[in-house]
Amino acid sequence: MPMSELPENLTAIRAAHVFEERRLADYMEANVAGFHNPIRVLQFEGGQSNPTFHITDGAGRMYVLRKKPPGKLLPSAHQVDREYRVIKALADHTDVPVPKPHALCRDDSVIGTWFYIMEFLPGRIFADPKMPGIAPADRGKIFDSMNDVLARIHNVDYRAVGLADFGREGQYIQRQIARWSSQYDLSRTEHIDSMETLKQWLPANIPPGDETRISHGDYRLGNTIVHPTEPRIVAVLDWELSTLGHPLADLAYNCMMYHFGEGFGASGGYAGMDFGALGIPGEHDYVAAYARRTGRKDIPFFDFYLAFSLFRLAAIVQGVYKRGLDGNASSETATKYGNRARAMADLAWSMVATRA
Repeated sequence: MPMSELPENLTAIRAAHVFEERRLADYMEANVAGFHNPIRVLQFEGGQSNPTFHITDGAGRMYVLRKKPPGKLLPSAHQVDREYRVIKALADHTDVPVPKPHALCRDDSVIGTWFYIMEFLPGRIFADPKMPGIAPADRGKIFDSMNDVLARIHNVDYRAVGLADFGREGQYIQRQIARWSSQYDLSRTEHIDSMETLKQWLPANIPPGDETRISHGDYRLGNTIVHPTEPRIVAVLDWELSTLGHPLADLAYNCMMYHFGEGFGASGGYAGMDFGALGIPGEHDYVAAYARRTGRKDIPFFDFYLAFSLFRLAAIVQGVYKRGLDGNASSETATKYGNRARAMADLAWSMVATRA
């Protein structure tokens, strides 16, 4: 592929992530069918957690490599083997759109950390959820596709596709609150009142009823690939946080952008915007479409799931910020994330404070 046709968000490999490309090429020649030397490697900007690379082989075939970041890592984080496992299960047994996985390497001696290789799929990735330059009618179709794909994920029989032990069944919300409270405490760089309050309020107010489904954990438009010309999703990416979990937590996370305004990163979200002009459904209609696709009459206590999702994201963002301060984050923009943790926690508490 000519350089002009490569994705725009590629850079030279950043200094903290340099590895011996010859060893990678030797590994791929032995483990990836159809691979041919020589190899050319570039790095994707972004990929805050697991550094991600674009590979072109001597025959012009393209691949994507995801690896663990360098440096000391938090417990249970950056498990690229789990990413690979769920992608392979979905690719082999379901209609959930994911890239074809090629190989998983658990040998640190190859490039210094575990990694996996999957196919590169051409298409559009919308870092800005407002999708500038896209016709309103197409925005609506992309949103409907995003909704449909999330429902497909949650409708998968995880036992039938070999993922019965991919996580623990039941009590996902309780366990996630405990996990991210602990991870947040390990990454804390300042005192945030709303985070401390949420750590106490959330576990005491979990809604009745429990469900277990495959949970993506970071399901949003920016983690999908949209067809190059058609308004539909052709792949879901970034499965690092996936597990067996509560599907409504995934849905609420997907809906957080309805509540994000300025101050939540460069692109913000849809708060205060005219959905009709944008061409996207309002949150109520989006949630109702998901309910229909998953066989639900309604979705009660949605404010709790939104607050929980914001709390969890605040803890994740705090970890990214701390890694940036420590000099081992995978993106050079990581230290911009500090204030976002506070803003997310404040927003989460504002959603449920009247119930406290």
